[in-house]
Amino acid sequence: MSYEKSCGAVVFRKYHGNIELLLIKHVVGGHWSFPKGHVEAGETEAETAIREIKEETGIDVELDTSFREVVSYSPKRDTTKDVIYFLGKAKNFQYTPQEEEIAQIKWVEINLAHSFLTYDNDKQLVNKAKPVIKDLY
Repeated sequence: MSYEKSCGAVVFRKYHGNIELLLIKHVVGGHWSFPKGHVEAGETEAETAIREIKEETGIDVELDTSFREVVSYSPKRDTTKDVIYFLGKAKNFQYTPQEEEIAQIKWVEINLAHSFLTYDNDKQLVNKAKPVIKDLY
């Protein structure tokens, strides 16, 4: 059994009075999710999340590591994967998709995120993040 670990964030912004989440559509699989990626040697979870969000979307974030959720699943046979998600407040709103990995990026109003997200794990993550984000505003 092999093990993989990735880190990312539920990236959000306040825009015209609404809270919006940054969603990405992956080239491989075509599923909608959040920016994340594999931990590199010597990196902390937070450093990985910040780097991967920047690489995949061009967005810089202010990370809130007090919100830390672990999503576990099996991406392929005999492999377990943990994805550590934080909250990331966007510092800039213009995105640039990483062409090799990201087919599309969009800002989606938080209450509409469920209709875009592919996996139940991600929908549950939004349910946990929503009250925390709303407390920040």
